Amino acid sequence: MITYNLIQITYLAATALFIFSLKWMSDPKTARNGVFAGVAAMLLAVLGTLASPEIRASNLVWVGIAVAAGFVVGVPLSRVPLTAVPQRTALSHAFGGLAAGLVGTAKYFLWLQDMPAELTVFRMTAIILEILLGFLTFTGSLMAAGKLQEIRWIPQRPVTYKGQNVINLGLFAVAVGLGVALIMNPTMAWSRVVFLIIIALALAFGVLLIIPIGGADMPTVISLLNSYAGLSAVAMGFVLDNKLLITAGALDGSSGLILSIIMCRAMNRSFTNVLFGAFGQVQKSAASTEQQVYKAETAEGAAQILEQANLVVIIPGYGMAVAQAQHKIRELYDQLKKRGMTVKFAIHPVAGRMPGHMNVLLAEAEIPYDDLVEMDAINPDMPQADVALVIGANDVVNPAARTDKGSPIYGMPIIEADKAKTVFAIKRSKNPGFAGIDNALYFSDKTWMLFGDAKAVVGDLVKQMSGGGH
Repeated sequence: MITYNLIQITYLAATALFIFSLKWMSDPKTARNGVFAGVAAMLLAVLGTLASPEIRASNLVWVGIAVAAGFVVGVPLSRVPLTAVPQRTALSHAFGGLAAGLVGTAKYFLWLQDMPAELTVFRMTAIILEILLGFLTFTGSLMAAGKLQEIRWIPQRPVTYKGQNVINLGLFAVAVGLGVALIMNPTMAWSRVVFLIIIALALAFGVLLIIPIGGADMPTVISLLNSYAGLSAVAMGFVLDNKLLITAGALDGSSGLILSIIMCRAMNRSFTNVLFGAFGQVQKSAASTEQQVYKAETAEGAAQILEQANLVVIIPGYGMAVAQAQHKIRELYDQLKKRGMTVKFAIHPVAGRMPGHMNVLLAEAEIPYDDLVEMDAINPDMPQADVALVIGANDVVNPAARTDKGSPIYGMPIIEADKAKTVFAIKRSKNPGFAGIDNALYFSDKTWMLFGDAKAVVGDLVKQMSGGGH
């Protein structure tokens, strides 16, 4: 009884720390404490579980092997560059989903063989939910990580075909139908085969769910997969009768869902449109009778204009992450501030490939957090901006979202860079963004293009402004 009470107190403390972790991570000033609280909560959860009577001495060897395997995978993952955090996050979701699915599978076959009476309707419902959500999260997250990593054999653009949504939903409906049949009769004939078929369908659905989704929707997809992983953990908690798993999974699932809603609002789109709308597919547009032409500028010319500015708004995007240009941007920031200019960073909610991607990269370069301004707060100041410096962003600054009803991004809130007095856009090539359309901003009379790798271009700007190019 004493051991049981100590374990429950440990779980209670871990639950409180998980809640504080989420709370503290919502504010940059307390984010580091939030990380420490989350680590401490997980350590307490593991220690409490190891102390439970169910963990026999003979099983500790297997536990040790599992912990060692976790270190082998986890240590290299912890050392990935910040530009690879989105795909690392997707892999974490994949491992979480796989763990939940395997636990549900193990419990079903153990109870089916030794204690079929334990397979009540409630427990079977939890097991079916656990394996459906767990295994589709596993393959879906692997696909998302592959897209983010730009693995050659995984297409970056959405893959669509006729009747795709019908096939996907039909596949999932079959899995749910078989699951309901098992819930009603868990010891039915061919129950093991039916269970394995459900797993196979869930794995296939995870792949099919992600392939029609483009890179522009990755922030929403990652937060959705986070939510699925959390919900699978909730189901696993009910299967194992573990209150801490239920609480932690609910926190994870609800926070992921809330974040997904924020992402969808930022794009003025619905969940169904994100999951089934193939945003990011190359759009076919009517040929224009008038050839649009970019106006290129040199780093020297751009530096001369920047030196005369009072307010400079820097708008980072995925191109900044790919080029790992955040430290050069810090040098440019220092040069501008040294001249007494006001410098702000305009952050779009879906810039990059995961929620908060730009914030994380700029924080790595020690950009003061007070100078990072959200889209809604910076847009009223854009007409007063002397220069808007767009670094690797595309669709999130495209004015077609306001003006072109035929555009796939029409209605999406954007950072209104086109209202600045002068716009400099750093871009690697003339290729369109993930929405597959040209950016009207880049053809504006007030816009000048600086083509090249963002790190190199910003480095040239710093060199010019520091006197090295004169």
